[in-house]
This record gives sequence, C-alpha cells and structure tokens, in this order.
Amino acid sequence: MTFVRDLQSALGIQSRFVMPVTGSDPRWLRAALVAQSQPPSPEASTMTVHDAVARAALDRAIDERREEREALVRDHLARRGIVDEAVLAAMRRVPRHRFVPEFVRQYAYDDRPLPIGSGQTISQPYVVAMMTQAVLPRRADRCLEIGTGSGYQAAVLAELCASVWTIEYHADLAAFAERNLRSLGYSVSLRAGDGYRGWPEAAPFDVIVVTAAPEHVPQPLLEQLAPGGRLVIPVGPQESVQQLELWTRSANRDARDEFERRTLGGVVFVPFLGDGGRL
Repeated sequence: MTFVRDLQSALGIQSRFVMPVTGSDPRWLRAALVAQSQPPSPEASTMTVHDAVARAALDRAIDERREEREALVRDHLARRGIVDEAVLAAMRRVPRHRFVPEFVRQYAYDDRPLPIGSGQTISQPYVVAMMTQAVLPRRADRCLEIGTGSGYQAAVLAELCASVWTIEYHADLAAFAERNLRSLGYSVSLRAGDGYRGWPEAAPFDVIVVTAAPEHVPQPLLEQLAPGGRLVIPVGPQESVQQLELWTRSANRDARDEFERRTLGGVVFVPFLGDGGRL
C-alpha cells in the first residue's frame, strides 16, 4: 500500500483518508450492480433544489471546469474500478471546486485530499467515488453521512438518492458545508454534533457513509439501517491502518438483526471525534 503524498503533507494536515484501498475484488460489486432492480441512469438526478435561482447557480457551477471533471472521471476513477455509471455521472456533475477554499481551488480536480479548515481535508475524489459505489445508492434511498466536511460527499449522495442527512462534529465546518450546499441548491439536512448516535428521529436509512474511523462500529448506526441497508465505515485504532468495512443488514423479515460484513481493504482515516466515539 502506498501513502498519498500531496499538499496536505506540506501543510501538516491530517486527512480523512490518506491511503488507497488495495486488494479488493470488484466481482462482488459488478454482480450487485447487475442485480439491482432499477438500472443506473447517467442522465438522471434525484437532486432537489430550493428554487430556480439555485438551479441556475448549480448549472453555472457545473459548466465551470467541466473538462477537468471529465478528465478526472476518465483518467482516475473509471480506470481504477469505479464502474457504477450513476456514480460516475454524479462525479462528473458535482463541482468540487465549489467545496474547497479559494486558495486551493486550482487543485480541485487533482485526485488528492485538500485542506478545508479545522485541521480537516476533503477526501480525494477516488475515495468519495469508491465509498459511494460500495453502498449501491438507489434513487429512492434515504442516506445518512457522518462527517460532512465541506459538503462534497453529501452533494454526491444528493445526486443519487431521494434524501440526505449529514452530521459534522466541527461547527465551523458545518457552517461552511451549509453555505456550499445551499448556494448550489442541494436540499440536504445538516447539523453540527456528535455523529456516534446517528440521527434516530430520521431513521431508518438505506445508506450510511462514515468518513472518520471509530475503533468499533457504533451500534446506533447499525440499528438505524433499514432492512437491506448498507453502511460503509473505516474501523480500527487511531494512528494505525484501519479496515474499510461494508455492513449490510438482512432484508429477511425473520433475520432483521443479522448483518453481513465485507472488508474492502486497508485505509487510514482520522479518528472518529466526539464523546460517543470513545465509548
């Protein structure tokens, strides 16, 4: 496994993800994609916008640097095993440069993490695409994200799912994400706080994406998965290699408390913050 070397190293900033997944067999994913009852459509988006002004703002942002996003998808995502056409289409649409500070916007379509404040980074595009693909998002899905960051992953999920809830531990980052998402018209429910206990009043969720590493999978997140729901999460000790895990809750009425766990590969994420993450 090779560590990513980029701007964050020079700045001494810890990334949400600094090691690519390796050794994962894509055959299970291809089979799952084929088995989905509703095939992905690259042209369709389930995103909701507040009004015509926000729609126009997003359209303008999508037109900006379109060729750079196309090159990113072609040269870095499709060639590295991102095969879900709906995920690829979402990565082509979401304007990543609108989710990073001005001083690093020139690097927005490099496949690397970038600093976003509070000692945090926006994950590299490949990681966002890979984790999104792993949870097999569908148009009718209800999605929860733990670790909003600048809002980029939430925007990708909003392109693919019916509704998105997201929690960010850092209040200043939550405010930054709120501005980014609202300015482009993405209708996402966002709050600042400890994500360990999830968002019980909005549960159940078909998809849960976690972008920081607890030492154990939070039980409340498993409990908030809908039957057949999927959770992707890095798990393991701080300052060490963790495992990216995919948990799927049984859709069988008589086995709702059963889960399948699949290990996707070695990763290094920042630790899961908050009192709940240390239980």
